Amino acid sequence: MVKLNKIYTRTGDDGTTGLVDGSRRAKHDLRMAAIGEVDECNSAIGFAALALEGEALTDLRRIQNDLFDLGADLATPLGGIGGDDFVPSEMVLRTVAAQVTWLERAIDAANAPLAPLTSFILPGGSEAAARVHLARAISRRSERAATALAAAEPVNPQALAYLNRLSDYLFVLARAINAGGAGDVQWVPGANR
Repeated sequence: MVKLNKIYTRTGDDGTTGLVDGSRRAKHDLRMAAIGEVDECNSAIGFAALALEGEALTDLRRIQNDLFDLGADLATPLGGIGGDDFVPSEMVLRTVAAQVTWLERAIDAANAPLAPLTSFILPGGSEAAARVHLARAISRRSERAATALAAAEPVNPQALAYLNRLSDYLFVLARAINAGGAGDVQWVPGANR
């Protein structure tokens, strides 16, 4: 269990922050950028959730919890705390395949009743869908930050897969919110030339 009695520690005043393994990184380090982008994505999902109810709200709350797990995963560099790097333990929280599989099933369930796309769509429609589209765009940015980190040092592949599926889920959810796609705003190429 996490217990925080004091919010500020002054340890980051030198421009570094601590990771789960006890190491310190510059606040502008690729790992910290990825963690920060995931946090922003989680915040955007929380904003979107305010406009939803029912199963969509339940799903977004589950995703928010998974994103906290994913942030903890990114905050624990591979090879830092003993054992198999990709296997969760009492000391290491890792994103696992079951979390990715759950997202895939949620995508399939939300997409099944939707009419096939005949055009790209613009982010918007209803306010709730617009909020979800904003979260989708931020989720893609968090994925770019995580893949940039993965190009520089090892990252749990399940964390990368989860972020990749998340933008797909949010896209399908936005369409579902927009009256099953009927309220989507279609892109008209070159309409204003």
